[in-house]
Order: sequence, then C-alpha cells, then structure tokens
Amino acid sequence: MDADHTADIAAGRVFVTGDPAMGVLVLVPEPDHLVLESIAVHPDAHRQGMGKRLLAFADTHARALGLPEIRLYTNALMWENQEIYPRYGYEVTERRRDGQYDRVHYRKRIPEATHDER
Repeated sequence: MDADHTADIAAGRVFVTGDPAMGVLVLVPEPDHLVLESIAVHPDAHRQGMGKRLLAFADTHARALGLPEIRLYTNALMWENQEIYPRYGYEVTERRRDGQYDRVHYRKRIPEATHDER
C-alpha cells in the first residue's frame, strides 16, 4: 500500500475503505472493460473479508459504468493471487512476458444489471 497514486486520485480512479485506510482499489475504465489496476489490503485487515468486499465493489462499479468485464494481471510469481482470483469468478486469459515480468492476465465477465438492480 505504499504506491503513489496521486494521478489516480486526481482522476477519480482510487477507492479507499476504512479510516484509517485499510483497503485501496484502483479502477481504470476503458471503452469496453474496467481495468483493476491495483488492489491492496493492509496487513491488519487480512482475513476479514476486505479483499472480497473490494472485489465486489469493482463488480458493482463495472456494472454501473455499463462495462461487460473486468480485466487485471498479476505477476506469475504471486502464487497466492493465482488461487484467489478464480474463486471470485476471474478466468485466466493468457500468460505472457511483458519486458522482465511474467504476467498472468485475467478477466471476469459482468452480467448486465437486471431491472430490479437499477
């Protein structure tokens, strides 16, 4: 949670939960999808459902923007992420090297909101 998100904050792409901040989510809308650029949970809030709530918020935000999917990538060495994201509906779309990084790319399709949810 040490990243400098000054530009993201100014652009309205950072969502924080807790006071003091215990979780942060950086979401970047693209024309046909939402990029989950960063998600972080403070160690004091681990194992309390914070990550699950942040991911659920990303789903809600994508749906509110009318975007049909969320995309993200993670470093292939972060094996914990390889276990977490599929539990929340994300599927691997590819694995590739981007420069020096070995990345696993994911997507989650977001169903349209039903009339009752609007």
